[in-house]
Amino acid sequence: MNDWRSILTIAAERLEEVNRTIADADNPAVAALLEVVERYGGPEAINARAKEAGSFETLMARLKEQKSPYVADVEWLGEQREKGAFTSFAEWKVRVLGEKAAHTQLDRKNAVTLEISALQFFPWLITEARRAIAKRELMPGRFIRVRCMAEQAADQGDLFATAAAVQTVGASLVETLDTRGTDGSNVHLNGPETITGYFGGVGQPNHYPVKWADELLHYYTTSGVKQVLNVNAGTIFAAYLLYKLGIDIAFKISVYMGNDNPFAVFWTLMAARLFARPDGTTPLVGFNFSNSVNNDTIRQAAWLRNALGLENVVRFEHHITETYKSIVRQPYNRRAELVEVAREVGNISAKHEGGEPEIETTLHHPSDILDYFTPKAKILELGLWEAMERNYIEKHHSLNLTAEALVKAGIGVVAAQHLHK
Repeated sequence: MNDWRSILTIAAERLEEVNRTIADADNPAVAALLEVVERYGGPEAINARAKEAGSFETLMARLKEQKSPYVADVEWLGEQREKGAFTSFAEWKVRVLGEKAAHTQLDRKNAVTLEISALQFFPWLITEARRAIAKRELMPGRFIRVRCMAEQAADQGDLFATAAAVQTVGASLVETLDTRGTDGSNVHLNGPETITGYFGGVGQPNHYPVKWADELLHYYTTSGVKQVLNVNAGTIFAAYLLYKLGIDIAFKISVYMGNDNPFAVFWTLMAARLFARPDGTTPLVGFNFSNSVNNDTIRQAAWLRNALGLENVVRFEHHITETYKSIVRQPYNRRAELVEVAREVGNISAKHEGGEPEIETTLHHPSDILDYFTPKAKILELGLWEAMERNYIEKHHSLNLTAEALVKAGIGVVAAQHLHK
């Protein structure tokens, strides 16, 4: 068998062929991508513009210029943080563990990031914060958004307000670009009603990876949007090339890519390692496993990640709950499995995309993945705003149940770091 293993390795001349192809001036795909980068002024200018655009001061100034109604909410959030209105982690730990809190040491090395999806509208974050203060709960350490970029950019500063608020609480934020397939890229598919046609990363055909890169650089340089969702092999490769050029963007890979076995994970991590910068960093900061993975797959994935030197670079993002409708068979709750595997595997985030299944069944409007594609105007027209906000808050509730389960098992959690000291 050892002889067989050596046969499987990649010959140096094959890697040279790949490098020559990438650097070839006649390579049309790379040429198109470089033309976009040049149009934005090159890596150094792009990063400088993005840093300025994404600063808290710039975001607030733009909100005030627009006379956005969200200015007061962001300022309120900052005030609550400064006066210590949110529960401290020590207080929360005592509430969860009682007398055991004083002598319970948590495993910080394998601390699990508390992740929520999808934060479609800025006001929901403020509702969530008010609840967290009142009920002494933790706020997420990671927020995922799937709202149409053009819509949120035009919605009273929703894009800027969310970015400023997430900076205020000390969490990470992922946006989803509009160039993702459901914008009509595949002429044979419609919108969400044909969503299964987009599964497996399909939906960014022909020139769309270049269009995606253009959209990414637009929001990066004008709004400071740095971290985005990635759903297609072509746009993933484009992002690797942008980062290798020196552009400091980042991305996470969606569940739709189908990382559902160790071989798929190996392929994903291998590409990240091959296109890493000399310092070992990569724009791939995380990826969602498929909903079907079991803990043995996660353990094998962790071995591969460690072998490639990416344990502290690439986060495993695991769905603990899912929207009640249109995505998985219910009931779906992976909390117990998470607690088991988190004892062994570090750098995991627990993604909450639905409420507790037993609560979802009681709701007039259970959470639905198709709601992510519904414009705000349509939501208001249908009278679904309160119901969908309730769906989001139920995800927050599930996130806190997960945090409690982890801490009771002696495993640390990563919540909003500026709030829960």
